[in-house]
Amino acid sequence: MCDIWKDNKNLKQLTEQDVTDLLISLKKFGTQQVVMSGGEALLNTNFFKLCEILKKEKIKVTLLTTGLSVKNNAPQLLKWVDDLIVSLDGDEQVHDTIRNIPNAFKKLKEGVEYIKSVNPEYRITARTVIHRLNFRNWAAIINEAKAMGIDQVSFLPADISSHAFNRQTAWSEPKQHEILLAEEELSSLQRVIDEIINDGIENFYNGFIAESAEKIQAIHDYYAAFYGLNPFPYKKCNAPWVSTVVEADGSVRPCFFHDTIGNIRDASLTDILNSTEAISFRKTLDMSTNPTCVKCVCSLNLSPFAKL
Repeated sequence: MCDIWKDNKNLKQLTEQDVTDLLISLKKFGTQQVVMSGGEALLNTNFFKLCEILKKEKIKVTLLTTGLSVKNNAPQLLKWVDDLIVSLDGDEQVHDTIRNIPNAFKKLKEGVEYIKSVNPEYRITARTVIHRLNFRNWAAIINEAKAMGIDQVSFLPADISSHAFNRQTAWSEPKQHEILLAEEELSSLQRVIDEIINDGIENFYNGFIAESAEKIQAIHDYYAAFYGLNPFPYKKCNAPWVSTVVEADGSVRPCFFHDTIGNIRDASLTDILNSTEAISFRKTLDMSTNPTCVKCVCSLNLSPFAKL
């Protein structure tokens, strides 16, 4: 659940010069893939130029998008972006309610279907944040994703306790409980999960659902942990060691959830990631005890043999 759009009064955006300068470090690190995110990255008027700069260096580009303008940008997406990850919040009614944008679902579906009509092999996956407003719609989300031709769906719980995604302060109790399931709703969530796993087991066997059944169950356990019913689920993650986040204002983070360690407008990415502070952070980070990692909703565990 992203608040980036709320605090972008100065329209902070990465420029061509920023990305050109970044290339020196990206090439040095042997970077293979860049994920463009936002807000909505397609609102950056330089977006495809940034993609072109990266693609010319044989760096794969993935776009994480709301999908609202996919159809309008289809020719350039097919040319400069290797794959899409679209945000899918529910069936048409639920999705539009959560997005608070009329016809958001229709535009997303039209975009996906148009891209697939032009190139059926073009990979489009969906990511869904499961929370209080849509968990009962979970089976419908899977069905809608299949119907529009999405290749794979991925699910995670809502981050309600961190400063990530441009929150100046962590969400307060009233805001948290708009998204956090009430304790008495946990049994309903468990029933939904049981149905997802038992009635749709083929979705796990064929990989349509990206996560294992155990990771889907962990979404329940994550919300239950807020009520002291179980520990927060452990996540195997090496994001701070294999990737980094560069924000629109140039800030650099080890991952979305940890504090800023520098800015590309003050120093090169190479110098930032090899600074004493950054090296010490990586050497001492214990994910089993670090408060941010313990409550983290997301994980990236890239094996040495992963194909990007």
